[in-house]
Amino acid sequence: MRISYQICTVLFFFLLATGHTVARQSSELIGRVMDTNGAALPFANVSVLEKGGGGMVVGAVSDENGDFMISTSKVGEVILSISSIGYKTYQTSPFTLESGMKKDFGTIQVEEEATSLDAVEVRSSRPEVIIEADRTVVNVEGTVMAEGSTALDVVGRSPGVYVDADGNINLNGRSGVIVLIDDRQTYMSAKDLANFLRAMPADNIKSIEVINNPPAKYDAEGAAGVLNIQLKKNDYNGMNGSIQAGHYYNGRHAPFAGGSLNLKRGKWTTNLSLNYNTWVRDIDLQILRRFKEENGTSEFDQDALLQLGEENFFLSGGADYQINKKHSVGFSFQASDRDGEENGDSQTDISNPDNPDINHLQALNDSESGNTRIFTNFHYVGNLDTLGTKLSADVDYTVVDGGSLSLLTNNYWVNEATEAGTMDRIRTENDMAYTIFTAKADFTKPLSEKVKLETGVKGSWVESDNMLDISKSTEDGPFEPDQNSNHFIYNENVLAAYASVKSPLGKKLDFQAGLRMEYSDITGNSVTLNQVNKQEYLNLFPSMFLQHKVSDNYSIIYNVNRRITRPNYRLLNPFVFYVDPLTTEKGNPNLQPQYANNFEMSHVFKQAYQFTLAYSRTTNSIDQVMIQNDETKETTLQVQNFDKSEDFSLRMMVPVEIAEWYSTSNMLHLYYKAYQSQLGDDFLDVSQFSYMARTQHNITLPKGFKVELVGMYISPFLEGQMKFNGFGWVDAGVTKSFKDDKFSVTVNGQDIFRTRGIKGGVNFADINTDIRQYNSQQAVRVTFRWNFSKGEKFKVSNRSGSAEERNRLD
Repeated sequence: MRISYQICTVLFFFLLATGHTVARQSSELIGRVMDTNGAALPFANVSVLEKGGGGMVVGAVSDENGDFMISTSKVGEVILSISSIGYKTYQTSPFTLESGMKKDFGTIQVEEEATSLDAVEVRSSRPEVIIEADRTVVNVEGTVMAEGSTALDVVGRSPGVYVDADGNINLNGRSGVIVLIDDRQTYMSAKDLANFLRAMPADNIKSIEVINNPPAKYDAEGAAGVLNIQLKKNDYNGMNGSIQAGHYYNGRHAPFAGGSLNLKRGKWTTNLSLNYNTWVRDIDLQILRRFKEENGTSEFDQDALLQLGEENFFLSGGADYQINKKHSVGFSFQASDRDGEENGDSQTDISNPDNPDINHLQALNDSESGNTRIFTNFHYVGNLDTLGTKLSADVDYTVVDGGSLSLLTNNYWVNEATEAGTMDRIRTENDMAYTIFTAKADFTKPLSEKVKLETGVKGSWVESDNMLDISKSTEDGPFEPDQNSNHFIYNENVLAAYASVKSPLGKKLDFQAGLRMEYSDITGNSVTLNQVNKQEYLNLFPSMFLQHKVSDNYSIIYNVNRRITRPNYRLLNPFVFYVDPLTTEKGNPNLQPQYANNFEMSHVFKQAYQFTLAYSRTTNSIDQVMIQNDETKETTLQVQNFDKSEDFSLRMMVPVEIAEWYSTSNMLHLYYKAYQSQLGDDFLDVSQFSYMARTQHNITLPKGFKVELVGMYISPFLEGQMKFNGFGWVDAGVTKSFKDDKFSVTVNGQDIFRTRGIKGGVNFADINTDIRQYNSQQAVRVTFRWNFSKGEKFKVSNRSGSAEERNRLD
């Protein structure tokens, strides 16, 4: 009965889309927009406004010849308004619209707007933050923030975003963030996503949309919210592109290079980019584990140095064909190849309270890994009428093939008697293969002049095959199979449908409500253990926002939604990985999705100053747990479900324009986080008040110089069992441009004062562990860039696509 009620609720929204409304006979307005030199002005915004400032009735965009046509059922006195970047806004005198009338405005000439070059440079020296009802948009195109940096660097400087040393992305102090690129899911694990964003030059990015509470149109996946990276579109009716090369140094050398080419000719728009990236990191790690004994405490004091290196190739491209003014089709693709290696040297000194001898363990780890990924997308966009009815469809297919091979050599000795020591080896081979197919369709229909309905459906089908082969040997003997070897096959099918309605509730209230339904059918099959785990569930995810425009300079925005975070496919595999003989990582086939209920209230002043109060309650919260065996002294890391977690937060964004050439953007995030869960025989009940502060300074200097300075501090905070100390860091960059910005040189310094070290620990039940880590993030990056173009400027329309499952690969 409950499922039938849920289905009927969604079907009710869908039936609205097919309903017919009684409307007046439409009026038709036509004309042509030209500049003062008689040249056609394409893609100008043409709007019909109510007389007296009552708001926009309907709008359109002029075509490539400057022609426009608007249909509307509005009657009464209105004004026609035309605007375009670089031109003065043109408005007609008030005129009366009557039912069924046709009005030809003929040729309308608009005047160019006088703009000083210095003013343009000041605007582009810092990222422009635009606050919308359901998201915050950071425009980074042409800023120092983009030049010479990677996409991961730029993401980490967005409002409320923190990227940790391993590349994991957190939003407003919470994990479970979904990353889209051009409205499409990246379908990658956290590790692969970090590698992908490191390989992508930030100069390819136009803007980043921070969506704390996504509407029903977006997948319900991602309890913490969505980051949507919008890449640059082709801006020229002809050819344009860029070539870059540079070098990164953090004690080790890492060169990088890349290029992009965009071409528009006739009805075709194409793009192609190729990037090569090397990434290196040294991890200096110290772990002190204490075990209670009858006569005192034994200590395991571990010092480790891990040297990581990766080589990445990333190829992407696509083509769009404009069938006519209303319909377009296209495809896009991404192909990436990653080769990595890891060399680790770890030594653990073991002391016991009732024995003066010191036992030593040296673990040497040599590992190689690789990953090949191919993603293809086919899409269609149809603008079915001039009123805003739109249909879009996407089909995605992804193939991922990866694997790793590692050899862990362990040496044991007592005191200084290294020659009397023993040795054993652990060899681990892991082969992974994933295929993901998704199909999606979205339909938008205005039900009246101010009421809009959006509906859509999506299906995704995922299959992963993971083969883990572990073998061990003593001394130089032969390798024997280990019982922890495992063959795991995972299948997931998710069917989804949504509907949302957007409508004003008065002159000062805008309202949107949506409902998304997702049905999941999941099967995990451990072939080795002959163990099958099935999950099947139907969920409803409501969302709502209400915007109260108190005045022209002050708005209050309310957001409420429910979200889900499904576990990464790899975490459901009952694997066992050896970090060293005393430390293992283990999968969890019983891991359940986590659900978050989110509420936000934002006060926005002058579209720039934002103060947000938020609350989130998460059940089945997914987090890493440290499990300790007091008898064997072994430690196991496993991701488990916590009973619940809660977050209270207050966020403030305050931009300050100190001078025309000097601007700052400042953010303060205060939050209180609490965890409660039964973990084994013990109950975890912890909470922590924390804050995160960031200040960003952008300076435009004469002769093509731009400077950026970023400072950030994070106070002590909690992550499940783990409590971390506070830390902060400072980054800086300077860019010099030449030849009308065709050439540029950028120097970026990261963690200038070497203060981005991590200290933390676990003190829960019998576990007493301290951790200290530094990831060689003090670095300098030098980038050379050449931008080229040939042709006339034009604009292309944005597209949206399907996306979700690859983000959970690991």
